[in-house]
Amino acid sequence: MSIIARFVCLALLMAAAPALPQASGEQPPHPQEWLDAHNLAREDLGLPRLAWSEALARDAAGWARHLARNDLYEHASPDQRRGQGENLWRGPKGLWSASQKVGFFLAEKRHFRPGNFPDVSRTGRWSDVAHYTQIIWPQTREVGCAVAHSASDEVLVCRYWPAGNVWGQRIDPREHALQR
Repeated sequence: MSIIARFVCLALLMAAAPALPQASGEQPPHPQEWLDAHNLAREDLGLPRLAWSEALARDAAGWARHLARNDLYEHASPDQRRGQGENLWRGPKGLWSASQKVGFFLAEKRHFRPGNFPDVSRTGRWSDVAHYTQIIWPQTREVGCAVAHSASDEVLVCRYWPAGNVWGQRIDPREHALQR
């Protein structure tokens, strides 16, 4: 399936998928759901698949609980992340599936342009593509995600190893795919 066709399928799936409520007693998404959402984007670019990391998922869960408990929405400090990359999402409880949440990160693709980080956004603001570039960072090999709930919201934290979005490093997935 072509890159465009896969992206269109993902977009249609996200738009048509019913909400998956996550009541307090309900099971969280299976790690494979998080992994599939990430790897679909990487496969479309010819990048190696990510592997699931329980250690990253535990770290993500700890930070997600901290954010939900304290009603915060901020990245962990570099010292707290210990070299891990991090993507955050927050929204109302029970409205979005795992793939839809990751889909918000992937939607930033529309602003991405290959270049040396942070000069990788058509808007001129690297933060408009930073979630997407972390997911497609060619050297990243592992991911772990977790969700925690506040009174009204849920917080998603995904952690990545090794971290992407490295200042001054080039990101052009097409070049990396050609080198494989």
